[in-house]
Amino acid sequence: MSIQTVNAEILQGNFTNDQLSSIIDSVKYARSRLTRHTIRSLQVGDNVNFDSTKLGRNVTGVVTKIAIKYVTVRTVSGLWKVPANMLTLIEDKEYA
Repeated sequence: MSIQTVNAEILQGNFTNDQLSSIIDSVKYARSRLTRHTIRSLQVGDNVNFDSTKLGRNVTGVVTKIAIKYVTVRTVSGLWKVPANMLTLIEDKEYA
């Protein structure tokens, strides 16, 4: 099932409030699981990138600190405190 199909079903469906709450809880759980997975895969010194809504472009930097939900990333424009689920690890070691 595609994401478009799921979205259409939610928008067009006749779900009860309890059913919608259950969907929301499932999405929150899935997001927290992704965040934990990302946190476990990162180490201080890793190169990462993320899309900045503030700058409107992709930003690349180096992980300097890992907290429970946020990761501090050093970029050429300064330090950023980024939610872990927004980060993508750059596997290419030649980048650094």
